[in-house]
Amino acid sequence: MNLWQALQQHPALRTVDLALGHSLQRLDPAIDPLVLAAAVLAAHAVTQGHAGLRLDQAARLLPEAASAEEGAAAVPLPWPALAQWTQALQASPWVYREGALLQAAPAPAVLVLEAGLVYLRRYREFERRLAVGLQRIGSQPVETGQLAAIAPVFASLFPQAAGDHQAQAAAMALRHPLMLVTGGPGTGKTTTIARLLVLLAAQARAAGQPAPRIGLAAPTGRAAERMAESLRLAAQKMLAAGVDPALLAALPAHASTVHRLLGVIPDSPEFRHHADNPLALEVLVVDEASMMGLSLMTRLVEAVASGTRLVLLGDPDQLPSVEAGDVLAALLRASGDGSRIEPDDATALQPLLGTLPAVPRQAPASGFAGRRVQLQRGWRQSQALDLAPLAAACRQGDAAAALALLRGGALAGVHWHQDQGDTLAIGRKALLAHAHRLRDAADPAQALALANELRVLTAVREGPQGAATLNTRIEALLRGGRDGSPWFQGRLLLITENSYRHRLFNGDVGVCFADAHGKLLAWFPGEAEGAPRAFHPAALPAHDSAFAMTVHKAQGSEYGQVWLQLPLRENRVLSRELVYTGLTRARDSLHLAGSAQVLELALARQAARWSGLEARLQAG
Repeated sequence: MNLWQALQQHPALRTVDLALGHSLQRLDPAIDPLVLAAAVLAAHAVTQGHAGLRLDQAARLLPEAASAEEGAAAVPLPWPALAQWTQALQASPWVYREGALLQAAPAPAVLVLEAGLVYLRRYREFERRLAVGLQRIGSQPVETGQLAAIAPVFASLFPQAAGDHQAQAAAMALRHPLMLVTGGPGTGKTTTIARLLVLLAAQARAAGQPAPRIGLAAPTGRAAERMAESLRLAAQKMLAAGVDPALLAALPAHASTVHRLLGVIPDSPEFRHHADNPLALEVLVVDEASMMGLSLMTRLVEAVASGTRLVLLGDPDQLPSVEAGDVLAALLRASGDGSRIEPDDATALQPLLGTLPAVPRQAPASGFAGRRVQLQRGWRQSQALDLAPLAAACRQGDAAAALALLRGGALAGVHWHQDQGDTLAIGRKALLAHAHRLRDAADPAQALALANELRVLTAVREGPQGAATLNTRIEALLRGGRDGSPWFQGRLLLITENSYRHRLFNGDVGVCFADAHGKLLAWFPGEAEGAPRAFHPAALPAHDSAFAMTVHKAQGSEYGQVWLQLPLRENRVLSRELVYTGLTRARDSLHLAGSAQVLELALARQAARWSGLEARLQAG
């Protein structure tokens, strides 16, 4: 049995993955089975978040053995030698293998073989188009004017600019059109951007020009709401500190999801804004960039006009996007660690930052046109939650330190429920209290505002510790064990697929609540704050309950209380990024349930995705 035949019997592969192989076989009955196997595995790799298939690590993509007949011993997959597999692909007319990293692959090609990666041509082209688009944005000259003219405003915003990474990020963004500002929760990314936007308004005023047109966006509705809220709070603080109200007036009042910003076309995967109809903005700031997959980021970048500043914000230690690709990670590797300023930038920005210590130029220099600043200080937390030491240990993969902190019990607001596999057994009282507050809210807007007070987060969707099982049990608990309609007052809802017609997107959270006439409807945040949109429950796109949700779905959100449930056994989804992302969703208190062994396994593993984007960025 060859690999192609074995894959057709493998339970982990979807029918749609195998359909690609069957289609190629019908078109070319003489096609090499190794090419069919590569095509099927490349399609499956995309579903696992990779941009392509690494031939030398293909065995990692599937369980170690395919299932044989029931009761029989498992049969190992017949993996070919790497040289044999590569040779078969190089000889196939269905595989493109000749071009440079930034050269388009011709349409007849189904697969692309490049630097040990096998791509579906569509995803290789997403990578290429994204790299070309980012280099286009980053290489455009920007008008900085006389920086000395805005030095007084800069000094009022950053009174101690020397050594302040926030000040460095804002100053660098004045000089470079493509900027990456990264850091953990609460390091001041949004505060930095608020001050940057004030500086851009001051710069325009000094040049006798109108304030720039600014757009704010994030991958999910909740992340966009948080971004706008943080910007409003930053503006209030700047106003209280004496910043000119006319400059603050340039700050946008609202943020949008990336989908809404691009302009959804009902019943179409295309957007109104694209390369031929770019966004009418001079500045675009995108938060939670780690959540953006390859396809969406490509479409966004292509819709950014040449001459527009693009600022991407993100946490490099969070989970990568649910969709294929790990765009932020590739951008960060291409742009360096963000801890230093190049000598030419230091000289140009001296009117704002003063004289900086001389730092030798890094070698070799990357061909990527973007710049990065890594923010260092602070974590998002209330006075009641001392999360920083635990977050740092998890980020670094230091299981011994993390367990010592958890067992020591000295971290305020952090609760370790060792070997506990049933969140409902330990959190029943808190869950019921939260559900009752949702049920008894004054109106749908208040219920939505209360929705993020508490959330159960899980590593997996299925199984005893999975979100689906926990939601079923929580709903039964709320109904008092009685069977009945799944629709009830206060039920939290999670949209699980994009619906352009409804303008509801994967990850949006809503709540069931009666309207003024007593009719139970599903309410989701609207365009204006405090004005939610109502839908008949039967009209909703695919959705789940949201009392419990996976950590992946929770990215971009924060909750007052987080109950993070780890699986009781090893699971392939476990990683230090998953644990870090889950626990840093907490604002006021964190409850972590699981075994020390599973936590050790998770922190020992890093989420890694196969991609060639970094090489393409550096090739520019």
